[in-house]
Amino acid sequence: MAGTADYKLGSFTYPRGWFMIADAATLDTGPTTLHFFGKDMVFYRGESGKPHLVHAYCPHMGAHIGHNSTSYVVRDGDRVQGESIRCPFHGWRFGPDGQCDDIPYSPNFIPKAACLKTYRVIERAGIIWMWHDPEGGAPDQELPPFTQWDQEADGWVRWLVDDFGTLPIHPIEIVDNMADFGHMSPIHGSVDCRYFDNLFEDDRLVQRFDAGHRTLTDGASGVLSLDTWYQGPGILQAAMQGAYPSHMLIAHTPVADGVVRLWHALMVKVPRDGGTDEAGRIALARAYQQASRDALGQDVEIWANKEPSFNPMQIPADGPYGKVRIWYRQFYNPREEAEAFRRRVRGQVVTFGEDRASAA
Repeated sequence: MAGTADYKLGSFTYPRGWFMIADAATLDTGPTTLHFFGKDMVFYRGESGKPHLVHAYCPHMGAHIGHNSTSYVVRDGDRVQGESIRCPFHGWRFGPDGQCDDIPYSPNFIPKAACLKTYRVIERAGIIWMWHDPEGGAPDQELPPFTQWDQEADGWVRWLVDDFGTLPIHPIEIVDNMADFGHMSPIHGSVDCRYFDNLFEDDRLVQRFDAGHRTLTDGASGVLSLDTWYQGPGILQAAMQGAYPSHMLIAHTPVADGVVRLWHALMVKVPRDGGTDEAGRIALARAYQQASRDALGQDVEIWANKEPSFNPMQIPADGPYGKVRIWYRQFYNPREEAEAFRRRVRGQVVTFGEDRASAA
């Protein structure tokens, strides 16, 4: 298993950015144990429904805050009170800011150092996102708005999340796909390619691709037009024009160094005036999401069974792997160094085609 140091990405083992940690539909109000970025964490919802994420171990004597089923704190339903969470060992309670706010047997003395590390989390588009920064800073990247989630009246069917589980691969090899023109036909069955380029725009990396597609268009002559982008290191979105307009999400989050968890989701725009009832519209959207999931599954099978590629044997027709890896390094180094990596790659690289407008 290859880690960040093997790829020579930078100072940090894990990158800076927004990352998915859970499908909100899979979490209830009770504490849930999670493991990302090499750390044990506990997710819980306060009584208001607001999500919270904290370090898993109590600073008092190291008990796991979320992993317990026999303590009377758990049996009596006292784990979450208001927006606070209580340790099952001695009952110390910690507020949403991480500070201990109650010790049942010591009402007059609470150590100032009694504090749990907390992580910034946001619930959006049916997903729980966390901000991770090795330097401990506030977010310097925007979490995408996923505006289609709130446009059901316009025909958008909300996604369900597909969980691919963990993969023994460093995330850089997933991000490499952004430059990988050469795999489109052998893996995904793309035909009659018209255009492929990349745009490097600060913390945003874009891929634009137009070609026939055997799965996601409406026939042999159909063209799939893709605008795909990373905003930060772990959230890929794609606006797709194929058999249906759709908006794809692929999210990957480091679990350990060289191990990621991978999710997929797809929102599909199915017209309400096409003579199909609501159940039929949802069924069409789910079938199209399954086709998109299957296409990602073709990549996943490769990723799950390959050896690390530290220095790809690149040929000119491959696409700009090297630039992608330089771009990606900005998230593995201190913030003040990010601009130096951006400056080295900023601009456009056309791998196939001359002009997208004329190609279309």
